[in-house]
Amino acid sequence: MEDYAAKMQLKPLAALREYVTGYAQYREAAVLAALDELRARGQPAPEEPALRPELEAAAAAHRTVVVAAEAETARAQNAPAGVEAAAEAGPALYSPVSIVLFSMLTMLAGGLLMGLNLYRLGKKRAVLGLVLFVVVYAFFGTVAVNAALLSGLSPMWGSLLFNLPAALAYVLWFWPRHVGAATAYRSRSVLVPVLVCVLLMWSLQKIMPYLIERQPKEVRAQLERLMRR
Repeated sequence: MEDYAAKMQLKPLAALREYVTGYAQYREAAVLAALDELRARGQPAPEEPALRPELEAAAAAHRTVVVAAEAETARAQNAPAGVEAAAEAGPALYSPVSIVLFSMLTMLAGGLLMGLNLYRLGKKRAVLGLVLFVVVYAFFGTVAVNAALLSGLSPMWGSLLFNLPAALAYVLWFWPRHVGAATAYRSRSVLVPVLVCVLLMWSLQKIMPYLIERQPKEVRAQLERLMRR
């Protein structure tokens, strides 16, 4: 994992402040390292008491996913020859860890990976069930999270509240019932999904200011307040 503490020691105060004021754009661990470095320089950020608890919670969740991914990689590398041969004979599927990791970015990405797995296994009825779940969950989840955001919930917690239940549903409901623990499979590379997600996030970052400007003045002011939290 990246050594953010060492990285922050090389940055000027203005750059450290940018990590704090624009915390939603950066990794939680990077923002926490910036807060620590500001405190070490005797200029603690006024936002620290409000930001630190949710940043630490999000960083802990991210570390859990990374540790799980590393454990799965280690198990695959140390698997007996017979197990490895059986896996190589199976279909190439996105692993549960990959699905959870992408779901934490957006539940739609995790649902897409799960759907591709089901389609590769020829379970078209399960794909239709998954699509229905994603549509219904996205509708009601968006309504619930928007209401929570308007009540004062921070966007970071709103994102976690929206994506985490869907991720759990993918790996604890759809995977056991339609893939099964006994199914031998090869872990499919996530390079293409990563590139697609990076491209989509970059595109969204570019068009977001334009979309906000197109909103009515009251809505625009409310969105800007939420983004500053």
